[in-house]
Amino acid sequence: MLDLSVIILTYNEEIHIRRCLENVKQFASKVYVVDCFSIDRTAQIAKELGAEVIEHEWPGNQAEQFNWALDNLPITTEWILRLDADEYLLSGLIEELLEKLPVIPESVSALSLSLARAFCGKILHHGIVNNIRIIRIFRKGKARYEKRLMDEHLSVLSGETIDMKNQFVDDNRMPIGLFIDKHNGYATREAALLLDAEYHLTNMDSLPQDYGREVEKKRTQKARYARMPLFWRAFGYFVYRYIIKLGFLDGKEGFLWDFLQGWWYRTLVDAKVYEIKKACGDDKEKMRHFLQDKYNITL
Repeated sequence: MLDLSVIILTYNEEIHIRRCLENVKQFASKVYVVDCFSIDRTAQIAKELGAEVIEHEWPGNQAEQFNWALDNLPITTEWILRLDADEYLLSGLIEELLEKLPVIPESVSALSLSLARAFCGKILHHGIVNNIRIIRIFRKGKARYEKRLMDEHLSVLSGETIDMKNQFVDDNRMPIGLFIDKHNGYATREAALLLDAEYHLTNMDSLPQDYGREVEKKRTQKARYARMPLFWRAFGYFVYRYIIKLGFLDGKEGFLWDFLQGWWYRTLVDAKVYEIKKACGDDKEKMRHFLQDKYNITL
C-alpha cells in the first residue's frame, strides 16, 4: 500500500460511496470519510468497508470542510489524496501511482491529475471535458484549500507540482431530478462569484495564488465571462461546447451534459444575477445584503 491517506467529504452519498471506497482500498493505507450527518446509509457503508468515519457539521463550503479535516484528522501518512464520493481512479492511474509515488523527489509537493467526465454512465470525450487538470494529491502540510463559495482549488504552499499521465473519473449517478436540485444551489453561489468578479464585492482568494495553469486559466475566463451580456453568454457557451468543441459527437449523453450543465445551468445563473442587479442596481452593499437575506450567502 502507498504511504497515502484518502479524505472523502460526504453528505447522502450512498449511491456512490461503495464504488469509491472499493476503488481507493486498492492502493491507500488509510481512508477517512468526513460526513456531514448524512440521513441515508453513507456512514454505515463506509464503516463496513473499513473507512474511518468522522461526522462534522457543514461549515458552508467544501474548502472550509476540507481544511478542517486537514487540521483535525490524525493523518500520519506522507501523502494525502482528496477525492469526492462520485469519483474513482482508473486502473492506469492506480498503477502509475503505485510505481511513481514512492520514488518522487523531495522537491515535489503535489501531483496534478487529469480529470475525465462521465454523464449518464458514459465517459465523455468531446466538448470541454478534455485536458482538465486538478491538483488532488499533496504532501501533508504542503497545501490547503482557498476559501471560496465553490470551485475551490488547492494552494500549494511550497515545492513543485508535477503531472500524472493517467486519469480519474467524475461519474455522478444521481437521478436527473437531484442533478437539477443540486445545480440550483450551485447557480446561486456561481451568481455570487460572477457578481464578485464584476463588482469586486470581496476578496475570496485569501491564500497565496499558486494554483497551477488550469486554475489561472479558469479564473481569467470567469472574469471575461462576467463582462459578457446576460443570457447571450449562456447561449454562446452552449454553442461553443456543443458545436465548436464537438460535444455532439458524444451522442445523447453529450447533448444532455452540454445542455443541462452548460446552457440551462448558465441561464439559471444569469437569471439570478439579473434578479440581484434588478433589485440592487450597481450598489455593492445592497448586493451583499440581498445575497445574505435571500440566499444566506455572506461575502
